[in-house]
Amino acid sequence: MKYQYIIDWIKNYANDNNIKSLVVGVSGGIDSAVTSTLCALTGLDTVVVNMPIQQSTKEVDRGLDHINWLNNKFDNVIPTKVNLNNTFDSFLDDFSNSNLPASKLAEANTRSRLRMVTLYHMAAKYGGIVVGTGNKVEDFGIGFYTKYGDGGVDISPIADLMKSEVYDAGKELGIIDSIMLAAPTDGLWGDTRTDEDQIGASYNELEWAMTFNGDKSSLSSKQKEVLEIYNKFNTANKHKMLPIPVCIKPKKNGKTRVI
Repeated sequence: MKYQYIIDWIKNYANDNNIKSLVVGVSGGIDSAVTSTLCALTGLDTVVVNMPIQQSTKEVDRGLDHINWLNNKFDNVIPTKVNLNNTFDSFLDDFSNSNLPASKLAEANTRSRLRMVTLYHMAAKYGGIVVGTGNKVEDFGIGFYTKYGDGGVDISPIADLMKSEVYDAGKELGIIDSIMLAAPTDGLWGDTRTDEDQIGASYNELEWAMTFNGDKSSLSSKQKEVLEIYNKFNTANKHKMLPIPVCIKPKKNGKTRVI
């Protein structure tokens, strides 16, 4: 298998750190489908969690279909569904009652952070770790994830795979067609917007921009637009991709520095 090295890497990390189980949030998208399948192939208990929060029924159903597929294929899969609709509504009500209504962006990020809290709750229950599902373009290219939401994980097994490689892995692993063919979406807005709608460029275009190091003057207007989009996101989201700045105690000269 082409991606056996990822399975081995996960298994070795778990063995070296006395990890009993792997916890993966399953959204109905290709990244979580591939990640959860690779985890299941380690033979370790794999807790797959679907966490709907006021989102498209199609997205939820895709996630549940994948979980059912995994459960039928592997004896070590533990299927779980946690409906967070009421939790999300209650959280927003607390702010509204205090005259502090959230912005739509804040609501979207809150969805992601509630899911992170849920996954860590499950990890504590099963003596496991939370496995990230971000790919290389999202995690290290444009920072297209929620800080301390879906970015809050213990390991990231597919974070060195471009999105096209994730689809390649999905094909090799036999991921169900409904997921393979679905337009990528973060499912955080309660509507039908896709990742491309939000970003303004496709993942194939972003992959090109991420690796481009040629002569910009030779680019078409569309290529220049994509490169500009990539650079805009990359710059704006550096705070997600770099270590947290730490203020270091001053030395004798009285100057402070930041690392």
